Amino acid sequence: MNEFEPKYASRTKKIKASLIRELLRMTQFKDIISFGGGVPDPETFPINTLKRIAYDVIEREYATALQYGVTEGDRLFRENLIRFIAEKDDIQGLDVDSVLVTTGSQQALDLIGRIFIDEGDIILVEGPTYLGALSAFNINGPHYITIPLKDDGIDIDCLENELKELEESGELKRVKFLYTIPNFHNPAGVTMSLEKRKKVIEFAQRYDFLIIEDDPYGLLRYEGEPIPPIFKLDSGERTVLLNTFSKILSPGLRLGTIVGKKEVIRKIVLAKQGADLCTPTITQRIAARYLETNEIMEDIKVTRDKYSKKLKTMLNALEKYMPKDDSISWTHPKGGLFLWMRLPNYMDTMQFFDEAVNEYKIAYIPGFSFYADGSGKNTMRLSFCLPSEEKIEEGIKRLSNLIKKYMR
Repeated sequence: MNEFEPKYASRTKKIKASLIRELLRMTQFKDIISFGGGVPDPETFPINTLKRIAYDVIEREYATALQYGVTEGDRLFRENLIRFIAEKDDIQGLDVDSVLVTTGSQQALDLIGRIFIDEGDIILVEGPTYLGALSAFNINGPHYITIPLKDDGIDIDCLENELKELEESGELKRVKFLYTIPNFHNPAGVTMSLEKRKKVIEFAQRYDFLIIEDDPYGLLRYEGEPIPPIFKLDSGERTVLLNTFSKILSPGLRLGTIVGKKEVIRKIVLAKQGADLCTPTITQRIAARYLETNEIMEDIKVTRDKYSKKLKTMLNALEKYMPKDDSISWTHPKGGLFLWMRLPNYMDTMQFFDEAVNEYKIAYIPGFSFYADGSGKNTMRLSFCLPSEEKIEEGIKRLSNLIKKYMR
């Protein structure tokens, strides 16, 4: 037995390696076409602008940018962020005490788990849901209730039935929050309708739970009209809003944000103090100065155009190469970075993953990892953001050949 085993805390046993990270380690070769991670295309990074800003920040603002910062986040960045949120989402009335800057959105999820979840608490999640959220919450020992997704977001009838059953059984008080990704869902690619967003708020008020709204992809809309965030519709009363700059600026800056009621933010700040003291000041100040240029929306237009073309290429290739069978389907996202594929029930996408990588030189993420209950073995997530359009077509062709091999 490992000599350190008896010394580990019991919660350490709940920590598991991220399946995505482990699988992607197998795909870091040039001959692999990877639809695995949601890795932004480096050509979308505003390199020249960031290079100029970084030089100026280090030369002129080194006393602040290279120093420790406050846990809440660089004030200038938070002020510019509030202005940016007001412009893009029409969320008004925020001040700096309503905002916390985190070291990436993954830290935001970890901090949410720390301050809200006790062992045995009930957390409502979509099925499928973001694997990173499950990883962040698992160490706290929650009990998950999975609510299926439909083409227009969470299954509202199922959610209501679950809540009614919990109320009747006296277990409703154990429900802490619903975790949801309403815009261009990761991994499913679907978007929650306005009607369902309003219903979720109504249920949160009636059954007394919180809403954790994760919105990494809201600005990456390729068609249709934007839908107001749940946070705006709820006036921030029961909603905590998570955002990130990883998909719209650069993941290397490691900048995430939490927006919520001031008393909630104060609690999360205390948890963050014990985690890392503060998010790197230099990246916050670079992002603050970048927001001041007002170039972000123009840059995002270029990013959207690039990703929109890649999504169309993937959808066209799926139509062209996939077997024509009613048991095979995929979502048709209007934005974001992912689509979700469902295969016949007897197929297990994990079982032929090694063959996909080693023989067909193609990678995806098996779908069961996105389910809190381990279901979804016949599903997979496909990301279209990193490969070129040519590689997307070739990759889907290879994937279809693999699927044909395993179809009865």
